[in-house]
Amino acid sequence: MAVLVTGASGFLGSHVLERLAASGTLALGLGRDETRCAALEAAGHRIIRHDLAQRLNAALDPRLGRVERIIHCAALSSPFGRLADFQAANVTATRYLVDFARRQGVSRFVHISSPSVCFAFRDQLGLTEDAALPEPVNHYARTKREAERIVLCQPEIHPVVLRPRGIYGKGDRALLPRLIKAARSRPLPLFRDGRAGIDLTYVDDVVDAVMAALAAPGEAEGRIFNISGGEMLPVRRIADAACIRAGLHARWRPMPLAPVMLAAGLMEAVALRLPGRPEPPVTRYGLGLFAYAQSLDLSKAKRILGWAPKISFEQGLDRTFAGGGARP
Repeated sequence: MAVLVTGASGFLGSHVLERLAASGTLALGLGRDETRCAALEAAGHRIIRHDLAQRLNAALDPRLGRVERIIHCAALSSPFGRLADFQAANVTATRYLVDFARRQGVSRFVHISSPSVCFAFRDQLGLTEDAALPEPVNHYARTKREAERIVLCQPEIHPVVLRPRGIYGKGDRALLPRLIKAARSRPLPLFRDGRAGIDLTYVDDVVDAVMAALAAPGEAEGRIFNISGGEMLPVRRIADAACIRAGLHARWRPMPLAPVMLAAGLMEAVALRLPGRPEPPVTRYGLGLFAYAQSLDLSKAKRILGWAPKISFEQGLDRTFAGGGARP
């Protein structure tokens, strides 16, 4: 029997696929990006090309009939964009995949969600999985929250939901490359005397959590688990360390938070009316990451999944930048 990994052509999905293959597990990767899918196939992985916004069934590829477990990594992850695009990639796709899982009679469905569903414009320390959810800060948070509900409302697929924070590592095309690109082009904002902090997660630790969820006992089913590196570090330290490894000196500029947030909101409103709806230079969510202190409580994952992070931030950075990784 096989494990199906969605989003296999993406950052986390490709790492999960590699770990499964290394363990001798029969794994099928499902992805959309033709170039990356071709590279995975050339590396010996079994790949099915499919857009999950379209219904999935075993008739698409006979190998799908062997799927027993599913790891759902695929998603549209961005701080800005059209609601319709997020609905298609995060809600419709999840609903179709859950329908396939029910028909297939899977024994475990691991869903990769995000702590963005909990994000609020305030400090949040030691946040637990059962904390009341605030109003969604953007379309990504809104649709990931809805996807969680879709998965957890189907106990027959034996769901486990993970919320990994700020994944980085080799192959990252988003978090650290975005940060370094911003630092190259302009001074980074220093809000609230630099009190912002966050707990990032090295990709191998997230893969470890996925493997733990895949094999976890029934006690884990129907539950949500926070996943992070377990270190809440000042955002300024994170940015400075990443930039140094990229051969760059980050510049910082103290700024008042309220007027900058207002300006970002206006830029978002204008961008939504422009042809192609280009992402503005800054978003309110992005500024929020530079303004507030956030950390996740990991005790539930440690107790039930038997998982704990192993890679420190400094170790993760060394691994990420080895061989020139994480450059924008």
